Amino acid sequence: MNLVRRVSGNPNVSLSYKIKDAKDGRTYYKYAVDNGELKIVGSDKISICRGFYDYVKNNGMGMYTWSGNNISVPSSLPSVSPVHVISPFENHYYLNVVTYGYSMPFWDWKRWEQEIDWMALHGINMPLTLVAHEAIMARVYKKFGLSDEEINSYFVGPAHLPFSRMGLMEKLDGPLNSDWYNDQIELQHKILDRMRSLDMKPICPSFAGFVPEGIKRIYPDVRIVKTHWGGAFNNWMINPEEKLFSEMMTSFIEEWEKEFGKCEYYLSDSFNEMEIPFPDKGDPARYSLLASYGEKVYSSIKRANKDAVWVMQGWMFGYQRHIWDYETLGALVSRVPDDKMLLLDLAVDYNKHFWHSEVNWEYYKGFYNKQWVYSVIPNMGGKTGMTGVLDFYANGHLEALSSSNRGNLVAHGLAPEGIENNEVLYELVTDAGWSDHRMDVRDWLKQYSINRYGKAPAQLMKAWDYLLKSVYGTFTDHPRFNWQFRPGTVKNGSIYMNEDYFRGLEAFLSASGELKDSPYYLTDLCEMTAHYLGGKAEILTRQIDQEYLLGDTLQAHFLQSRFETFMLGMDRILSQHPTLRLDRWLSFASASGKTASQSNQYETNARRIVTIWGPPVDDYSARIWSGLVGSYYHGRWKEYYKGRDSGKSADLSSWERKWVEENRVYKKWNSDFDLIDFSRKMIGLSQDISSADLLLNRPAMIGTWSLVRNSSKDLLFNIPARMLVGLNGVSLECLKGKGDIEVTGLVLEADGKVIYSSSDRVLSDEGILNLKLEIPANVTANNGCVLKLKIKSSTDSAAGIVICVNKKQS
Repeated sequence: MNLVRRVSGNPNVSLSYKIKDAKDGRTYYKYAVDNGELKIVGSDKISICRGFYDYVKNNGMGMYTWSGNNISVPSSLPSVSPVHVISPFENHYYLNVVTYGYSMPFWDWKRWEQEIDWMALHGINMPLTLVAHEAIMARVYKKFGLSDEEINSYFVGPAHLPFSRMGLMEKLDGPLNSDWYNDQIELQHKILDRMRSLDMKPICPSFAGFVPEGIKRIYPDVRIVKTHWGGAFNNWMINPEEKLFSEMMTSFIEEWEKEFGKCEYYLSDSFNEMEIPFPDKGDPARYSLLASYGEKVYSSIKRANKDAVWVMQGWMFGYQRHIWDYETLGALVSRVPDDKMLLLDLAVDYNKHFWHSEVNWEYYKGFYNKQWVYSVIPNMGGKTGMTGVLDFYANGHLEALSSSNRGNLVAHGLAPEGIENNEVLYELVTDAGWSDHRMDVRDWLKQYSINRYGKAPAQLMKAWDYLLKSVYGTFTDHPRFNWQFRPGTVKNGSIYMNEDYFRGLEAFLSASGELKDSPYYLTDLCEMTAHYLGGKAEILTRQIDQEYLLGDTLQAHFLQSRFETFMLGMDRILSQHPTLRLDRWLSFASASGKTASQSNQYETNARRIVTIWGPPVDDYSARIWSGLVGSYYHGRWKEYYKGRDSGKSADLSSWERKWVEENRVYKKWNSDFDLIDFSRKMIGLSQDISSADLLLNRPAMIGTWSLVRNSSKDLLFNIPARMLVGLNGVSLECLKGKGDIEVTGLVLEADGKVIYSSSDRVLSDEGILNLKLEIPANVTANNGCVLKLKIKSSTDSAAGIVICVNKKQS
């Protein structure tokens, strides 16, 4: 098998395989070594690949990951006891709609080939495959009368295309062009051909109702709805009851299959993170219209391909359950045959560890007997901060398998928004999908370490123990250090930095004596050192803010020099990492252009999505990358501190846009240095930094402020989404200066929508000002909340106050 030869490090590996259906129809593989030959039998080619990878890992021969491949299979294979593994799932799902924006938008075939190899070895047979969606969509739009200009200008830049596909936005960083369409068509042919050669079942895109506004020029009487998302973006959707909706759906699939051949699974999502344009709950018309909509989507797919299955994401089943209650979703799927629908239960980890809500298969009582996929979202936006309850990722699926409401559970999977991060977690989840029994995470981590580093010394296992008590024993929905946000807006980051976090990273460095010759160890040491310095840099920003607030600018400047040392230290060591680099990301983007203008457009788009995102959206896709830490994050903080010293607020919004749209220079580091020695020195330099030294270190503090005498100011503070539950007020406390302060305006936004506002004038009482918040029930937020305050001081001396969040008492 070509794949085995590509990844094994031995083109002459002695291997034979046979595909043989199990009598009970289950997915399985079994292998044994006979006279030096590895013999694998499996239910399909993906099972064979998984069986080979299982043999490799069980015998300490290495692993295949995004940051490298150290698989080394000897020519003479040692004998092993026969192994027989039966998966508790028929299929293994992979990818998220937005992975195609946060990680994959500019990949070439070489990178795609590596990813398909990764999928096959990890047992993935049901990947989401969305390349060339716009190329086919452009053909459909043109068929229905839209001009090239209307079509091209409607589409957004490549990194934002997933959000256009879901009807959330249009035009940003566009237009697209025929070169892009042609290249994507060619690339998708290679992707689908390779996937099909491995017996994969790719899930392909379809039409979901979204169109350029220009459609009204051709069909002036057609009903279209303007969609809204995040407070800043919009798109246009044809009313599902319109004949044109069904015609475009059918036309898309016909065009797709004319180009790429038959597909069994088609994804169509019309209501992701949006209000639905139907009557209120309890109104019979709501359920009638939803049932009609579901029927029209499926019948339109069926008209083009009678055997196709409609696939739908299920993020909103947990995130927007106040909209998608049992009756609402039930109505939508009621007229679709059970075997012709596949629901992606996208985020079980969010149900369990963030929303703390009933899992979806229980709430929806087995999903109405429709086929469904158990899935987790281990990452939002491609963030590189460590997080995740490893024990849950190893064993959470056992709850679904044993439930009386498991219904027609046909697949296990993972739907990360961004990949090439937290590799230990992905290795664990994909192993878990082939297991029907409880896994011991520590035992698994030992074998993982043997494969990754060649051995698992005591200091390394000590590091894992500490991390299991910190970042890998907790779940953070958006793990970011505070310095990855716009300065002055966030007090505390969201990475779980207890003392065990720092002890674990120190222990990882301590294992260098035994692991110094392991390339994988050196790769991970780059990342672990950066995470350590990142935590210390966060504490420093808070110490610097404290010194400014207390008036000691000399000490603030001294701490800023240390902050710069840590930020540039992160930037330098990550320059030696194979994937965590801005230059690598931008090289993919630039190479996608056929002309200098296209390359510049794509690079701008690539810069935007990993920084300000849109106009902006809260530094959502935060990466701890070389080139980004040193140029963007550190550069922005330097600009902010210049403003604090001068007394003039820095125009950070303009600075950010200029970096995205104009800056094409960032520091290049010399690669000739000792990684272990550098890590040891940097960690030694930063060990004394401790949050215990913070005078203003209150658990619920979200920011500080200061005013010159007799002045007013508009302030903005980010509140983590997790704090929204139970939030009922904020308090402003005067810590420096005397006199009255007042608030004359308050706005609280969640995901760009105003959920509470007040123009009441509230005065302080002996330096304390309490503001009540009346938040509607069932309000949720994915990315975070923004609190905007207009405050005024009537004192002759400067006032400094801390903003705290109050939780309701249970």
